[in-house]
Amino acid sequence: MRMIDIVRRCGVFAVIVLLAASLNFFLPKLSGQDPVRTKLLQQAALGGYVHQGIDDMVKLYEKRFGLDRPLWEQYFNYLGDVARLDFNYSIANYPRTVAEMITEAIPWTIGLLSMTTLLSFVIGTLLGALLAWPRAPRWMAWLMPPLWALHAIPFFLLGLILMYLLAFQVPLLPIFGGYSVGVQPALSLAFVLDVVRHATLPALSIILVSIGGWALGMRGMMVTTMGEDYVVFAEGKGLRSLTIFLRYCLRNAILPQITALALALGQILSGAVLVEVIFGYPGIGTLLFQAIRENDHFLIQGIVFTVIVALGLATLILDLVYPLLDPRITYQRS
Repeated sequence: MRMIDIVRRCGVFAVIVLLAASLNFFLPKLSGQDPVRTKLLQQAALGGYVHQGIDDMVKLYEKRFGLDRPLWEQYFNYLGDVARLDFNYSIANYPRTVAEMITEAIPWTIGLLSMTTLLSFVIGTLLGALLAWPRAPRWMAWLMPPLWALHAIPFFLLGLILMYLLAFQVPLLPIFGGYSVGVQPALSLAFVLDVVRHATLPALSIILVSIGGWALGMRGMMVTTMGEDYVVFAEGKGLRSLTIFLRYCLRNAILPQITALALALGQILSGAVLVEVIFGYPGIGTLLFQAIRENDHFLIQGIVFTVIVALGLATLILDLVYPLLDPRITYQRS
């Protein structure tokens, strides 16, 4: 790929980031709600009374959060803050910053969803390829109905079923949190095993549902690829079945799967919201749910912007790497 193509695609990515930041700033303003006033009234109502000096408190907090300035000034200050990855303070968790809270939640979500996405991709892709291969064992045909059934079940619903079976009926796994209560996080084998035990149920619910989607997609691509002329020619040359399967069918059929994998990895930061909420997993999904419930304006902005940038970055990397995976693809005009 030429340098000018790389620069052009990086420029497109920069425009996407700017548009995402702009929409992220202006869309909440259209609602007309005052997040500071709303939060203060909620806190006052919890105490059983409405604070008499609510207007003075609102003005004080708006000045602290910079909401008393003109809209254009807020916008340019916001862009400057975003460029430094500074998303202001959390309204509901003041004086904690949004960046601090997101930084604490991101490793949990990345650890859970990256492993589940990669495992479901590898298992589902291999199953889909074998299901379409005529020389595969016959018993594999029985896998299709369960894969279809599991793929039709939402993550959170399967999570509830697994919770009932593996935590209540047979108490093998914990049902809540990222690690046991009272355990201090530390880089030790005992803590890692505790984290793995707590992540098993949400991971299983995601993997079992996702495998069916990857398998069905790969099966369709394999059926299409096996009808291509180069596969027929390879069979006519008398090549080994395993060689045809790996080098001619699987290698070409997997390209669309890799595209979908890159986009799925880009969406990791969005988190499996309902799954994380159900199991109390301390990831981005749970953090976003709490921010929406508490009307935490700046925290919602920070999470949404981070997710959009992650997806845009994954698309940019895929755009740059794809010609290396498939030499037939070129961005140069003939």
